[in-house]
Amino acid sequence: MTDQSTPHDPLATKTPGDDAAAPPFERQRTIALVDDDRNILTTLSIALQAEGFATRVYSDGEAALAALQDNPPDLAVFDIKMPRMDGMELLQKLRAKSSLPVIFLTSKDQEEDEEAGLAMGADDYIAKPFSQRLLLARIRAILRRAAPLAEGDQPGAAAAGGGQLIARGRLTMDPARHQVTWDGRNVSLTVTEFLILEALAQRPGVIKSRNQLMDAAYPDDVFVDDRTVDSHIKRLRRKFRAVDDDFSAIETLYGAGYSFSDG
Repeated sequence: MTDQSTPHDPLATKTPGDDAAAPPFERQRTIALVDDDRNILTTLSIALQAEGFATRVYSDGEAALAALQDNPPDLAVFDIKMPRMDGMELLQKLRAKSSLPVIFLTSKDQEEDEEAGLAMGADDYIAKPFSQRLLLARIRAILRRAAPLAEGDQPGAAAAGGGQLIARGRLTMDPARHQVTWDGRNVSLTVTEFLILEALAQRPGVIKSRNQLMDAAYPDDVFVDDRTVDSHIKRLRRKFRAVDDDFSAIETLYGAGYSFSDG
């Protein structure tokens, strides 16, 4: 599938001046959607255009690869399971030449695929069935994070992005660049994981309930249950223990929530 550009096609790429909500950026950002489900492509494209984004759509990874390399968008959203070339292979080939921000759409039973995708350089994943509001929030968060990097990491870029460094014992977090280190070693987190950890690290020793962590990581109108937060905490611990077997800074207080210890 090539870029859709027919004037009346709901998947057409919009240009500045179309009747859409003004994007919260100085220029219109372009989002590429790669999925073999045309209904998802249509629905997401319409929703993104309504928020002021331009869109390009592709039905499989093979159709998308050359276009994403030759004329990269600002961010891409990939399904994992697609014909001809799936999202995992597409990301692997893309990462050989590009640092394009990528969000995976996955099925809930694909935890191993999710982790493999993040290890290869995906920026986040969202489980199907998914909330459009959540996807839009994640897209905006990743684009904000990517903005200082696109400026070449110039001095002062972090401050311009509005994020203040968080240093808590062996943990350092840079919200402007979405970077996390533990004892100087990088720890790659999704946007959701980063926001949960940030909420905990901002006030060490203070117990944060699951509801408070949900509020920190999800838009107000997106419902998630307690098990979702628990799953994110589990993944956070696993990622930190990959660089430090003795990591124990995220503490569970049964019946109350979680806290971060910087001791």
